[in-house]
Amino acid sequence: MVKEIQLRITLKEEQISDILVIKSALKLDISKDDITGIKILRKSIDARKPKIVFNYKVAVFINEPLPETSEYQFDYKDVSKAKPIHIIGFGPAGMYAALRCIELGFKPIVLERGKNVQDRRRDLKAINQDHFVNEDSNYCFGEGGAGTYSDGKLYTRSLKRGDVRRIFENLVFHGATEQILIDAHPHIGTNKLPKVVQNIRETILKFGGEIHFETRVTDFIIKENKIKSIQLNDNEEIAVEKVILATGHSARDIFYLLYNKQIALEAKSFAMGVRVEHPQHIIDSIQYHCTGERDELLPAASYSLVQQVNGRGVYSFCMCPGGFIVPAATANGEVVVNGMSPSKRNNLYANSGIVVEIDVNKDLPKYEKFGVLKGLEYQKNLEKLAFTSGGRSQVAPAQRLTDFVEGKLSNDLNSTSYQPGLNSAPLHSLLPKLIGSRLRKGFQAFGQKMKGYYTEEANIVGVESRTSSPVSIPRTDTLEHPQISNLYPCGEGGGYAGGIVSAAMDGERCAEAATNNL
Repeated sequence: MVKEIQLRITLKEEQISDILVIKSALKLDISKDDITGIKILRKSIDARKPKIVFNYKVAVFINEPLPETSEYQFDYKDVSKAKPIHIIGFGPAGMYAALRCIELGFKPIVLERGKNVQDRRRDLKAINQDHFVNEDSNYCFGEGGAGTYSDGKLYTRSLKRGDVRRIFENLVFHGATEQILIDAHPHIGTNKLPKVVQNIRETILKFGGEIHFETRVTDFIIKENKIKSIQLNDNEEIAVEKVILATGHSARDIFYLLYNKQIALEAKSFAMGVRVEHPQHIIDSIQYHCTGERDELLPAASYSLVQQVNGRGVYSFCMCPGGFIVPAATANGEVVVNGMSPSKRNNLYANSGIVVEIDVNKDLPKYEKFGVLKGLEYQKNLEKLAFTSGGRSQVAPAQRLTDFVEGKLSNDLNSTSYQPGLNSAPLHSLLPKLIGSRLRKGFQAFGQKMKGYYTEEANIVGVESRTSSPVSIPRTDTLEHPQISNLYPCGEGGGYAGGIVSAAMDGERCAEAATNNL
């Protein structure tokens, strides 16, 4: 017999090795000896009150053994001689599209503009140390996409778009820790993600798929409303039958290519703002009600904040406890910041994007001349502003949080995890009023919600501008583009995902659609 129950375990109880067995036996009114095993289904922390509690959902196996294998099995088969599906981009959407193609008996041929994870590291080093951006290999482009060198956060609200558990199980199959199947807000960590991504690559190659790195798509040859061939950066032209476009939200050249070919695009609302960085101990003390170091059983504390300001949402985005701020520009002449965390989340700082909703149909009247690309052009201009105000390198403009809200230049800045460095700049006056004024009121409100959050010990760093795509690529119910019948816009770049898991699920859906009736 198997019984699923909920348990609440205090911090003190959590230190007892067999506490789940003890508590389960008490709750079910059975002997401990009758419990042959316990499988943790979900674990979360309730820190709303000073007495912190771990919430567990467990499956208790009574007089029967735990299953040794997962109920999810991945049936990969040799597709080396099967019909091809071309996939542009090898981020989460492209990777999972390729894996699903193999399961369905089709050969994925992946075209990725960036490098593999090992070679990509050199280009990341060049951004951090030399302030040089390789426009095809950076924190956004390359094997695994933007997710590879990120926190690897797997939390998603997109529960109706696909089988979330299947995505997680496939990550475990490729080397991720089983802890992601349990945690309420799972993450893998930037130090472990590259190996998982490499394992996915090896699976695709082992079963007959192809992956071509440093291969950028430069043109689509279209006839009779179908892509007949793809032109590459070395002028090679390859014939295609079905194309899954999974290029991510930063592949601006693809948006321009489609726009110039008069292929339908749509302007999409998005969000922009800054990164805020606190010493991690401040966030711990607020969230865990502690005065010294947090208990060793507790992870680095995180937060989620939202406030309506003048008709627009101001909210935290991609919060990275115990993490780093990194330079996420995809071209020289721009500064973009993002956050990441190692698996242990043991850095001294906590950072989060704090961004403002931008209604692309109401908020950008001066950019109407750019049509559906107005949000993209607005985004670019703010990134150029950050570049010049930072000192025309990857040094980022920054300000103490309190100085930003009070409207004065910071005489000095707090220490930071951002390797290229910070330059004191008057972000309160440089940021457009649309964003800056709402951020200032938002931070004040956050300080009321989290006592101690509003502090001069925090920096804000500009700009956090790549929260999502400012352009979407329309598709029909069959997931095809309404004009181009064999083009399947996919993932974050198409406007159909907002993170690793939702992009992966969309990749699978597009693979299923593209292989249907082929």
